Amino acid sequence: MNFIKRRRKLLLLLLSLCFSTLLQAQGGPGGGGGAGGGPGCWPPPCIPIDGGITFLIAAGAALGGKKILDYSKAKK
Repeated sequence: MNFIKRRRKLLLLLLSLCFSTLLQAQGGPGGGGGAGGGPGCWPPPCIPIDGGITFLIAAGAALGGKKILDYSKAKK
């Protein structure tokens, strides 16, 4: 029973992190770089952080969840 409660808390935590990430990923009003506004960042060779970080975090969370599950099974 205790494992089920911890599992629900973990699921709630992961869902809240995912939703907060999605809300922050929404684009704001335009302005700056491109058509007549000059470069969007300085110095000009701007390198954006790609969406690969999101997948890396998701893979780490999945691996952590699996490790917790394996640990709880071995404990019994």
